Amino acid sequence: MFQTHSGTGVEIDGSVDQSSLALAVSSITFLILLAAIIAAIFDRRFAALATKESLALKESAEQFRSLYRRTPLPLHALDEEGRIEDVSDAWLSLLGYDRGSVIGRPLINFMTEESARQRVADWRALFAEGALHEREYKLVTRQGEFLDVLSTSRIERDANGRFIRVVGGLVDVTARRRAEEALRQAQKMEAVGQLTGGVAHDFNNVLAIVLGNLEMIRKRVPESDRTRSMVDNAIEGAKRGAALTQRMLAFSRQQSLSPQAVQIKALVEGMHDLIERSLGPRIKVATNFSDFLPAVFADPHQLEMALLNLVVNARDAMESGTITIIADGPAPAPRALHGGPFVRIRVVDTGQGMDDATLARAREPFFTTKGVGRGTGLGLSMASGFADQSGGMLDIASRKGNGTTISIWLPIASSITMVKQPSRPDSETGQTLRLDGQTILVVDDEALILMNTDDALQSLGATVVTATTAMEALQLFSRHSEVSCLVTDYAMPGMTGAQLAAAIRVKIPTYPS
Repeated sequence: MFQTHSGTGVEIDGSVDQSSLALAVSSITFLILLAAIIAAIFDRRFAALATKESLALKESAEQFRSLYRRTPLPLHALDEEGRIEDVSDAWLSLLGYDRGSVIGRPLINFMTEESARQRVADWRALFAEGALHEREYKLVTRQGEFLDVLSTSRIERDANGRFIRVVGGLVDVTARRRAEEALRQAQKMEAVGQLTGGVAHDFNNVLAIVLGNLEMIRKRVPESDRTRSMVDNAIEGAKRGAALTQRMLAFSRQQSLSPQAVQIKALVEGMHDLIERSLGPRIKVATNFSDFLPAVFADPHQLEMALLNLVVNARDAMESGTITIIADGPAPAPRALHGGPFVRIRVVDTGQGMDDATLARAREPFFTTKGVGRGTGLGLSMASGFADQSGGMLDIASRKGNGTTISIWLPIASSITMVKQPSRPDSETGQTLRLDGQTILVVDDEALILMNTDDALQSLGATVVTATTAMEALQLFSRHSEVSCLVTDYAMPGMTGAQLAAAIRVKIPTYPS
């Protein structure tokens, strides 16, 4: 009799069907093995896919890192503490470091102290705002040079808002800042030059009045009178003031120059005694001129004054030692000049030199490091103005403790630029010029100068017709056909002296020059 139970298996008369049980076990074992094989196959396949994905991700990361490093922009990545995680090759090239020297170091290590303090404050603002744009810092290269840069930074976060890194880039604006500073300096110097030139011109008019009247008084005072020596002293003082105005006009490039071909060697040898007296016994002067040195085209008197000023400045920077005057050429034009060739004249001293702050202001008028009463501060500015007005330039090279070299570049004289110099006036030959029978038209908008010139010409026997404006002078010239000479101020309102002379030539083309 058959009996069915809820358990596994079938019993026949209470005994298990052994063949059925074996078959069931075999089926289960097969299924387990099949599942294991399938799992192993999937495991290998998943492992291969994972390995492939890992390799792909690694390759992608390497490509990204390579692209990041080779980008032409100076980029950096920072951790949460501001330490450098990676930088581009352009970043390394900009600061002159290798990658191993910068990874792991704080970015502020490469900044000046002031910029580092600013960066610390900006770092807090970066985490508050998430990004900062064009913050200006000053970096220090491995060679010790300073760079002005604009820095832009941004925080990268994952999908959950967790910090990943700070990415940033630099823009080198050093050249732009230097150009802006040079422009500001040029504008400042131009403004100072215009002011100085205006003051010098007005002061020159005052001195002309003083000197003219002193000369007239001197002629009327007997040789033996003690008053004559007082007048002579006053004239000497006025002439010193006039020399000062000439320096101011030289700085502002408004002085009148009489350029000619000048042999540097002969000029320096001619003023050698004057230089030695100016230097004193503790300073020696040496010269070094190249063979076959060409002549320069310059005003010899102004060149002498410029060299004397440079030598005296060098003396004041030295307790003892040697000042060397060197001239060489012909040489190509410096980068700041056009044309050429030029002759370079150098004044080299062994003094204490100048620091960067002093060097930056050395050409400024009235700037001096000497004590009160020891200098006007116009020596270098006068020499610089003279060089510029002569078609050349002045250059200063100096380091603290290593002396100073000042170079003046002047154009070489040629057959085209050489001009015949006027002969010496009679006053220099000791003869007295007489103007008897001559009628002279004198024009000046300064009444006192006009009066003084009138008196001086009348004392020489001339008949003088005066005018205070160019238009008045033209009217007088039309009425006085006997006028044989015109003496006029150049800078006058409405019409300059040169324009007045041109207008007279239009009226009378044959009028003598």
